[in-house]
Amino acid sequence: MQPVDCRACGARVLVEKKSPPHTSVQWTAAAGAACGEIAPRVAAGEPGARIRHCGALRASIEWAVAEGLVRIENPE
Repeated sequence: MQPVDCRACGARVLVEKKSPPHTSVQWTAAAGAACGEIAPRVAAGEPGARIRHCGALRASIEWAVAEGLVRIENPE
C-alpha cells in the first residue's frame, strides 16, 4: 500500500493498485475526519464504512498514478 494525500483536503490514505481499474483504499479515522466530502456525512449520522468514495480523493489518486507516485502492480 502506498500513501496518497488528497490534493483538496490533505487527508492521507493508503492506496493499492493491482491493475488500472482496481483501486483499494485504506482510510484512517484521521483521514475520514479531514475529508471534506466524508466528514460532513459521518457527522450527520451516516456510517463511514458505507460511504463508497470521495471524488476529490479519486482525482488525487488518478493524478498520483499519472505522475508515477503510485505504481500499478499489473499494468496490463
